[in-house]
Amino acid sequence: MNTFKNKLLIPICLLLSISLHAQIEKAPDRQEGEGPWSQLIIRGATLINGTLAPPIGPVDIVVEKNRIVDVRVVGYPGVPINESRRPVLKAGGKELYAEGMFIMPGFIDSHAHIGGKSQGTPAEYVYKLWLGHGITTIVDPSSGNGIDWTLNEKRRSDKNEITAPRIKAYTSFGQNSKNPIATDEQAREWVHNNAKLGADGIKFFGASPVVMAAALDENKKLGLRSKMHHAQIYVGSWNVLNSARSGLTSMEHWYGLPEALFFDRTVQDYSLDYNYQNEQDRFGEAGQLWKQAAKPNSKKWNEVMEELLSLDFTLTPTFVIYEANRDLTRARLVEWHQEYTLPSLWEFYAPSRESHGSYWLSWGTEQEIEWKENYKLWMNFVNDYKNRGGRVTVGTDAGFIYELYGFSYPREMELLREAGFHPLEVIKAATLNGAEALGMEKDIGSVEVGKLADFVIVEENPLENFQTLYGTGAIKITEDNKVIRVGGVKYTIKDGIIYDAKKLLSDVKEMVSKDKESKGYKITQPGLPKN
Repeated sequence: MNTFKNKLLIPICLLLSISLHAQIEKAPDRQEGEGPWSQLIIRGATLINGTLAPPIGPVDIVVEKNRIVDVRVVGYPGVPINESRRPVLKAGGKELYAEGMFIMPGFIDSHAHIGGKSQGTPAEYVYKLWLGHGITTIVDPSSGNGIDWTLNEKRRSDKNEITAPRIKAYTSFGQNSKNPIATDEQAREWVHNNAKLGADGIKFFGASPVVMAAALDENKKLGLRSKMHHAQIYVGSWNVLNSARSGLTSMEHWYGLPEALFFDRTVQDYSLDYNYQNEQDRFGEAGQLWKQAAKPNSKKWNEVMEELLSLDFTLTPTFVIYEANRDLTRARLVEWHQEYTLPSLWEFYAPSRESHGSYWLSWGTEQEIEWKENYKLWMNFVNDYKNRGGRVTVGTDAGFIYELYGFSYPREMELLREAGFHPLEVIKAATLNGAEALGMEKDIGSVEVGKLADFVIVEENPLENFQTLYGTGAIKITEDNKVIRVGGVKYTIKDGIIYDAKKLLSDVKEMVSKDKESKGYKITQPGLPKN
């Protein structure tokens, strides 16, 4: 049996919580990046902030000891900068000239698995894909390599000993418990022990109402954050409203939300030969769920939305992770797979009755049409929630279902745009909203005095085309009819350390090339069936 396909079918990402002994090697010591310096001045960029403010520039941004100390407008577009307005470089400082470029706060991926041996994805590979796309903070829900491993990587990243984003470590509920958690007391004890380990929060999939209520209550008392994928095997007795009322910080994906919107039924209209362990059943029929819920702007729709808003609840939709459901061909054939996707990961994606998220047993036109309609209603809710003041963040859940780390991030931004978000609202979702969901808005999420030196610098205006944020760039034609590629992140700055984003992605390409060569692959995408 293929070593990358020997997993049981269990709730999405829960497989990560049980493979704790299949840890990946820790990332190597940092060899990349320049800095930090006693002072860093980024000069002349146009600022696209995470606050919904329109772009402004040119600005000079001054960093000292990893904190922003000045954001100064130094001129007008198309007019030479008056040098007397500019902040002065101190001895030992560094200037980064960014005239004509655009600068944003560092991106936050609110749902980002580091990977593991099951997919054959080394930590270095994953980290460089993230940083190469401007992602400076990630939340690892479930800590699939074990909470101790993830916390160790977090500490090393905090000290900038490794080339990696800032890591927030959540533990899958019940992880490492010797016995099943079945009582109020057991739930509270586990939550206390999890806090003692130093975890930043908990990722839930579901449990009995007694256990869920106790665990969420105790976690909230301890001041920790929480996420939840409302797995279908539990959602009949515990949906999103139950979680939000009990103190859940944010929901992942959308499971549990249509169920909270049911008004003429109490259970999903499962086919009578449905089996949850058959993932085509599970994901195929999930594509019919939103049409079973209350319609947009109906009384039930508004009641559920207003209650979630009143509870300051966060939505992390991860539109991108299910996009193959509505267009499998596109997801399989995106151009970056050839040079950036490791063979082991490609094999993990391929159709299988055992690998999670590889449920293409017989997937075609009918399933994709249902999912396209599903997306319309789902996006309607998320956009409506945002319009009424609700918090929506950018998360990807990459590493499954043909979605690659890093590259899936700008795609999620595109999908928020498709849902109806203004491009500035998308930037806010990717930055300040993510920071607020983590309780880190005093340190990250916007370019403001006092915050950490996390930035993304690009040469193209992302508001005009989010595709320019892909590591492969975007296609453009010049005035003399020449086809060129433009874009890709130029610099990712984390904690005042400047990373050449394109060099990081070049490292990834080399890793993939060497891995293919060592395995003897003679085709660009191993694992594709032949006619």
